[in-house]
Amino acid sequence: MFEYTLANGVIVSPGKKAHTGNLGVKGEKIVSPGGNVKINLKEKSFIYPSLINTHDHLQGNYRPPVGPPKGSFYLTWAPWDKDLKASKTFQERSKLTREDLYALSGYKCLFSGVTTVNDHFFHKLNSNILPTLPIRAIQEYAIEHECTSYDLKWGDGIEVEHERAVKNNWPFITHLSEGFDKEAMYSLEKLEKMNVLDSHCLFIHCIGFSDEDIKKTAKAGASVSWCGFSNMFMFNVTCKIRKMIKAGINVTIGTDSSATGSANLLAEIKYDRELYRSLYGEDLSAETLFEMATANAAKAFWMQDRIGTLEEGKLGDILVLKAKNDDPYENLVDAGMQDIELLVLAGKPIYGEMRFLDIFNGKLPDGYTQIKAGKRPMFVKGDPAGLYREVRKKIGFKKKLDYLPFEPEQEGA
Repeated sequence: MFEYTLANGVIVSPGKKAHTGNLGVKGEKIVSPGGNVKINLKEKSFIYPSLINTHDHLQGNYRPPVGPPKGSFYLTWAPWDKDLKASKTFQERSKLTREDLYALSGYKCLFSGVTTVNDHFFHKLNSNILPTLPIRAIQEYAIEHECTSYDLKWGDGIEVEHERAVKNNWPFITHLSEGFDKEAMYSLEKLEKMNVLDSHCLFIHCIGFSDEDIKKTAKAGASVSWCGFSNMFMFNVTCKIRKMIKAGINVTIGTDSSATGSANLLAEIKYDRELYRSLYGEDLSAETLFEMATANAAKAFWMQDRIGTLEEGKLGDILVLKAKNDDPYENLVDAGMQDIELLVLAGKPIYGEMRFLDIFNGKLPDGYTQIKAGKRPMFVKGDPAGLYREVRKKIGFKKKLDYLPFEPEQEGA
């Protein structure tokens, strides 16, 4: 059992004032500071809850993105699917196994400070592979691909899946209003008529939402996953995000897959802020973005009793970042992969600078390897360098994946 204290760090948790202090971990949980192992952060690091990505497709995280022909944009997602399957990206991707793609996605999350993600695929496809990932890909969710006649029927039907969510206190997750044909534009009304519009709902995209749809979603207590980069890349428009926030909707952030979306969640957070500024001529505060990627996301997953904040009794999901900005929220929004000092999942470090090996009694534990992220030697759960080399071997050239912050041929990798 792990028992350690992160000492003299600036603790940043939603709903509380940031302060210098000590954070204790025992086993899987956050506890009062104690234990024999104390890592002194010397007030040079910020301690956050680790990040939560509310929308990804873990089989699809291959680069570069595939979008519409130059000078045009999609009406719905369906023509994109055809373009994807005809693309060079898909041809390369097809040389990899599903296990390869999911493993890459796990590290896409890990190297951006994400420990919890939803893989928007049906359970028969992912249930055996999700537990093999280095991060937490939730399995406690009900799913519909989307709510139109041309959706991919990934669940057991809207009503059955929603009932399952209610029974188990899970989210019911679906793409919604991802486009501008008649069905997409009226998909919320469809859910309303089926009596499945409530606080279990986590809606992805919502770019075709009317003002009335926003009011209904807020009244129902449903959540929205905002995927700004993917929306703009595919449709040249995103959801009415300012109205959603002002209406009180629980807004979260998702990357979508890297086949249409950002490289990772850190990049998405930056992009979404700039998008908001360009759309409205005003700022979206760094604190709001931080909450979207932590506490709001935990609520959307119905996991707010376990993750999303740094409170005693919750799981020790922790992100430690280098302090480059005096404002802790701006520090997070400005952060890149090179600024991660430590990432912890349920009390267990899964990625970090070598000084944190004291938590493992000073030795690299079994099942871990060492890489160099930039010039920094880092320990990491699993063998991402070996994975990267294998991917390059199967693809047949030195493929660069921008969500992996190292070269596998480097010394120590």
